[in-house]
Amino acid sequence: MIAKELRSLLGDAYRLAVSEGLLPPVELPEFVLERPRQKAHGHWATNLALLLAGSLKENPRRIAEAIAAKLEGIERRGNPTIERVEVAGPGFINLFLKKERILSELTRVAGEGDDYGKWSFGEGKSILVEFVSANPVGPLHVGHGRWAAYGDALCNLLEAVGYRVEREFYLNDHGTQMENFAASVEARYLQLGGLEAEVPEDGYHGSYVKDIAQQIWEEEGDRWLEASPEERRRHLGELAYHKMLEEIRTTLEELGVRFDRWFSEREMHRRGEVEKVISQLLQGGLAYERDGAIWMATSRFGDEKDRVLVRSNGQPTYFAADIAYHLDKARRGYWRLINIWGADHHGYVRRLQAAMEAQGYPGKLEVILGQLVNLKRGGEPVRMSKRTGEMVTFRELLKEVGKDVARYIFLTRSQDSPLEFDIELAKAESMENPVYYVQYAHARICSIMRYAEEKGVRTVGGIPAPQVLERLVAEEEIDLALKLFEFEELVRDAALERAPHRLTRYLEDLSALYHLFYQRHRVISDDPELTEARIFLSLCTRQVLANGLRLLGVSAPERM
Repeated sequence: MIAKELRSLLGDAYRLAVSEGLLPPVELPEFVLERPRQKAHGHWATNLALLLAGSLKENPRRIAEAIAAKLEGIERRGNPTIERVEVAGPGFINLFLKKERILSELTRVAGEGDDYGKWSFGEGKSILVEFVSANPVGPLHVGHGRWAAYGDALCNLLEAVGYRVEREFYLNDHGTQMENFAASVEARYLQLGGLEAEVPEDGYHGSYVKDIAQQIWEEEGDRWLEASPEERRRHLGELAYHKMLEEIRTTLEELGVRFDRWFSEREMHRRGEVEKVISQLLQGGLAYERDGAIWMATSRFGDEKDRVLVRSNGQPTYFAADIAYHLDKARRGYWRLINIWGADHHGYVRRLQAAMEAQGYPGKLEVILGQLVNLKRGGEPVRMSKRTGEMVTFRELLKEVGKDVARYIFLTRSQDSPLEFDIELAKAESMENPVYYVQYAHARICSIMRYAEEKGVRTVGGIPAPQVLERLVAEEEIDLALKLFEFEELVRDAALERAPHRLTRYLEDLSALYHLFYQRHRVISDDPELTEARIFLSLCTRQVLANGLRLLGVSAPERM
């Protein structure tokens, strides 16, 4: 692993400088190691010296020069990796690699195959990721789709670096919203039976409620028209709830997202968990009564003010249920809890973290906020469904563009930035479409391999001999190889930064380099050794493209 090797060498060089009295000893910071944009700045560069400057109270360039001198000493003693070292600007350290080390790294890409890019620093620690968690009173909107793609890709990344991950969907299936949903379905059901009924003003007026009522009518007939209002509403509400839940499950499965657990809020209430937590908070002095309500003293733990747990009418708040739910999660023994919420929950984060801290779980809960999606078609905003004249549902979008396109485009921007999703561009089979561009690079390599087999060309059955790999001398070949080696460091950083979008950018850059290499050089030529070397480079590229797409939950097609 070149990046890991370079990190180790930089650490050794710093410690050598310390042992010789050139630099004071401090703990090494978490420094950046990246590929410079300009080739003149080396194959890799690091900001280590700039970060050390604050701790050491030294000029960063002098620190960089001391570390560079020790690296050059290591290189002179026969290190197989570093060709030379340069110090640039205020204290960047630029590293130039030996060509034979670059080429030898290709053999590891091929040897590790599907495991290339994986790490083990997670050490099997368990993480529970809760995401989507849409209320089961309506279909998923496009924002839910984005959070589903993001959450699933993040889970894939965390697993790739060694964590044990579980996916959970929290069903907010208790309270007023469920009562209003049941009343709305009941009104539509009664209308189908020829009776006068109005959907409550604060009920659900979307056409999907009519669809659910129609399904129930077809399955149950008019048998509930004469039932008592309480029994009818309870039964119809339960049927509607399960139909809505099945709609959500099916839509997510069409996106390729499956959850390990669906946690029901109403079941938590039925077990008395919410009341139990409120009682424990009161007994522990973390909650108190005032003005007929019960409050939690979250302001003691960094919240801007205390929060209501039980209203003056005796009804627990959503906050009380959320505390009970998160305590349930924490007590299951996970190392870390991650929630992915919509940006409208911004003001809610600190109070819940304060509640967790009050219960003895400081730093346990991490909340990631996701922004919404602006739909466009050919550059023009799209807000309404052609079928219903209402909001475009995520399932409608999914049916139009497909799983791969939806997932990939949702992941092209950081989750905390608004995303513009152009439906026409997403459907275009052209190089303007980023997912098509990346998948086409993979399919192109598969096509080259099929052509080689048809022509009887000897493709690589194993690892090429060193003298064969040394035939890769063109600038495009070396650039492509170096880009492949960025993948491991990228996976690590994307997992730590919770940033799957970094993968899409990388895959597009890698695809661009392969397309350029393909345009300028014949992969299959009359030169057997050069052909073998270029086929091997192509196979390594195909492997990394497939590994990256797999982390995103996107397929790597062999034909397009």
